Amino acid sequence: MKHKLFSILFLITILSAESFAQKENRTDARWINLFDGKTLKGFKQLGGKALYEAKNGEIVGTTVKDTPNSFLATEQEYGDFILELELKLDEPMNGGVQFRSLSKPDYQNGRVHGYQMEIDPTERAWSGAIYDEGRRDWLYIPNINPAGKKAFKPVGEWNKYRIEAIGSTIRTWINGIPTAHLIDDMTAKGFIALQVHSIYGTMKEGMKIRWKNIKIQTENLKPSPTDNCPVVNLVLNNLSEQEKAQGFKMLFNGKDFTGWRAVHGTEMPKQHWAVVDGIINVSPSDGSETGNDIVTNEQFGAFEMTFEFKLTEGANSGVKYFVNEAFDSNGKSGIGLEYQVLDDEKHPDAKLGAAGNRTLASVYDLIPSYKIDKDLKMDKRFIKKIGEWNQARVVVMPNNIVQHWLNGFKVLEYERKSNIFNVLVARSKYEKYKGFGAGDKGNILLQDHGNNVSFKNIKIKELK
Repeated sequence: MKHKLFSILFLITILSAESFAQKENRTDARWINLFDGKTLKGFKQLGGKALYEAKNGEIVGTTVKDTPNSFLATEQEYGDFILELELKLDEPMNGGVQFRSLSKPDYQNGRVHGYQMEIDPTERAWSGAIYDEGRRDWLYIPNINPAGKKAFKPVGEWNKYRIEAIGSTIRTWINGIPTAHLIDDMTAKGFIALQVHSIYGTMKEGMKIRWKNIKIQTENLKPSPTDNCPVVNLVLNNLSEQEKAQGFKMLFNGKDFTGWRAVHGTEMPKQHWAVVDGIINVSPSDGSETGNDIVTNEQFGAFEMTFEFKLTEGANSGVKYFVNEAFDSNGKSGIGLEYQVLDDEKHPDAKLGAAGNRTLASVYDLIPSYKIDKDLKMDKRFIKKIGEWNQARVVVMPNNIVQHWLNGFKVLEYERKSNIFNVLVARSKYEKYKGFGAGDKGNILLQDHGNNVSFKNIKIKELK
């Protein structure tokens, strides 16, 4: 009997081991090698004339002078996928991994355009960011994700890149660390390509970038679990699974003004405010403060709020927080701390106040935003043109540290209720309002300053 029992147990063990092995093999079988380790079969070169070679199990890309960006592209196109590869830079140089990308004769004579996972070994440390090559420029700047900026290993070491593109969700990792999380639905399918950037700055001819172990999954895709990587969501009034998991909720539902009302009132104003195709639109009037602002019914203390805004030429508006309706504004705008929304070039308010504290993204009349700063790595390139959408972010931490962000850059930081803050208030137009900006909670406000402005994708997360 003992021998029989031992035989049964032995058989179960063998079958279990075989079952596990088969399961593992099935898992491995989901990966498809894009590079055979010997040739460039399955790839074609687009764009510039950089040199691509298959050597020692690697694809080696080498810079060539007087040529534009070069791309070694897959002949096949991919929609939803998970891609993994390893790459190494021999010297500091720029590059990228294209995906869901296109090259069509009717688009800038075949220029490669589409999503790119960035390779950036400079002190800027934007490796893993998402760039829209030949189209919209930067979509995800990783300044909002400090941990991700530390993921890229130094020049001369191998880095493991991972891209998950499933539906409108695009996520990137470097060496297992999340670096970007983008929600965008512009392009659903395209080729994958290895970029050798054109020579610029300190780059020179003969620089090399190496890729190996390039593999892809296209079936039975399982997204990685949600994590703490901040999300940039470009889909209209959409709340992604990761945003939900992180505690965000919509402040504007994309349909009507549920949850909003006139400042000092109980209902929405009868004029100027409308929801058009999922976007809040403030119609123009005389360009002055109208007393027609709207506020949230709910009040907030510590929070992170994101929103997008679009200006028309010469327009003025603002998004206020810690609004206190007990303050009498003589029929003008509600009183609170203001993220300034302004056309700095055409509106005269930009030249008033002190040291630029009434310009775009400033704390209006208190603290200027620093948008042009070499240390911030921000320049005019990152300030959107009038008529384009800007991404804004306001963070109020439980310790009263407040940050204003514009298009992926932190442009100011201050401490609410501090001595310095109190001095700034005392020297501002708000000095007559005792306790201005110092409440434990307050409403969020959108301003009607008599100009045509638009808002969308307004979201908030309470912080504890």
